Amino acid sequence: MHVLLLSAYDAASHRQWRRGLVAAMPDWHWTQLTLPPRNFSWRVRGNSLSWGRGEAAELMARPWDLVVATSMTDLAALRGLVPRIGLVPTAVYFHENQFAYPRSEKAAHSIEPQMLNIYTALCGDMLLFNSEFNRRTLLEGAERLLRRLPDCVPAGICEEIAAKSYLLPVPLEDALFEAETQQLKGRPFTLSWAARWEYDKRPDRLLHILQGLEAAGVDFRLNMLGQTFRNSPEEFALIRRDFAHRLLSVGFVEDKNQYRGILRQSHVFLSTAAHEFQGLAAMEASALGCSPLVPDEQAYPDYYPREMRFADVPDAIAKLCALAERHQMGRELPLADFSRYRWKLLGEKYRHLLVSITGGGKI
Repeated sequence: MHVLLLSAYDAASHRQWRRGLVAAMPDWHWTQLTLPPRNFSWRVRGNSLSWGRGEAAELMARPWDLVVATSMTDLAALRGLVPRIGLVPTAVYFHENQFAYPRSEKAAHSIEPQMLNIYTALCGDMLLFNSEFNRRTLLEGAERLLRRLPDCVPAGICEEIAAKSYLLPVPLEDALFEAETQQLKGRPFTLSWAARWEYDKRPDRLLHILQGLEAAGVDFRLNMLGQTFRNSPEEFALIRRDFAHRLLSVGFVEDKNQYRGILRQSHVFLSTAAHEFQGLAAMEASALGCSPLVPDEQAYPDYYPREMRFADVPDAIAKLCALAERHQMGRELPLADFSRYRWKLLGEKYRHLLVSITGGGKI
């Protein structure tokens, strides 16, 4: 099987999924093309031009058995520029969609990325989504957008997309489940928060939760991890100033083993995000032994029981206070079992689904 793998906006989670997919099927012959995760508007509209008329043009036109592309790929335009690609069975993986992304007040609003999602979904022979939330919000968002268009909108577009859609999460690395469990009794109650330092990860919620814990007299420590940016929201600076006495590790930890070591020494992994289509960081932390506490929204209800989700800031504070008290009493904290989402188990499901669109088997 000769497979062309296209990652048009190769962000960290996309890269992790891509590498895991290739490693899970070493008997297939993979050719990978990626584009850097920057200049979003140009990247999502220009990837077909970069590949279809760039240095990769000759490679694109080779006789492939299968194409696997991320949803950032402008598949419709790519098939126009490289007609031979249009004859190859193609699976599209949706890490996210442009209908459920929280919009910054400073960002320019355009329907073009959403239309590209629709075109790519229509062009793919199979669509894979990492959560039901992702699939549902794309279909609902596409239906709303299509109703707004003035005329000449064909019927049945969303039904066509839904009919070839399947749920298949980004699997977790097997190594996460092979690490020894840390002994955390007697250590200060430690929270870890890990995400991009941007507005859609809701640092305002994080700040208010920390203020609530401080007011409640909880003795806690915090690892505030993740990639920082020049224009990161001011809440991060406020946390670093007002909670310096609580902070342990701060910022991006490049070494994977060091990062996982920090999580293994944490009692709770806290997410405050308003933009998660699966939430790999929380899943990985759970696999490493953290008790997760996540918002009761986005993809989180697809994967976490109600008691591990919070409705609002007061609810998060109350649940964290209860976990801190439980820790102080020497009782084990509740854990989420994600062992069924490891590559060792999901890799064969990926293989089965991808083979099915090449004529090699039925679902």
